[in-house]
Formats: sequence, C-alpha cells, structure tokens
Amino acid sequence: MEPMIVEGAKIMAKGQITLPKDIREKLNVGTGDRVVLIWDEDRVVMMNSGVYAMRALQRSAAGAADRAGVGTEDEVAGLVDEIRGGVSDE
Repeated sequence: MEPMIVEGAKIMAKGQITLPKDIREKLNVGTGDRVVLIWDEDRVVMMNSGVYAMRALQRSAAGAADRAGVGTEDEVAGLVDEIRGGVSDE
C-alpha cells in the first residue's frame, strides 16, 4: 500500500492536531473515538485503538491452540465445551 502523506498539519496550543477527513476515514475514527500512538524510532504510528487491541489479543493468543494440543475446529469446540462444563449452545 502506498503511504498517504499529509503535509502542513499544525499542532495547536494544547498539543491538538486536526486529522484530515481522509485519514479519519482510513482509521475508521470519529469524534470522541480513541487512537493509539506508537513511537517507532524516528516516527509515530497512529492506529484505531480497537484495531490495536484486537491485534494485541491475536498476538498474545497466537499458538494457543497448538499449546493446548488442539488443531481442528472440532477439537477447539470440544475444548470450549469442556471448559464450559459440558454446557452447549445447541
């Protein structure tokens, strides 16, 4: 993906910056929404906080099925059923 470069963004007295509409739409954020700012050496990366939280959850759960010894969806469903104490949604 080609980076979107926005020049001329101005920082106001209280440290606020107005995000251009194109950037807000790409981040899927609006008034009152939260974003995460990540310092990465010489740049700052801004992410929708919900997207960031989901990615962090996915990273922390990566490999959990392998560690639990389950590989198929049926095995995962069986493990979930076991954890729930045999209570089924069906």
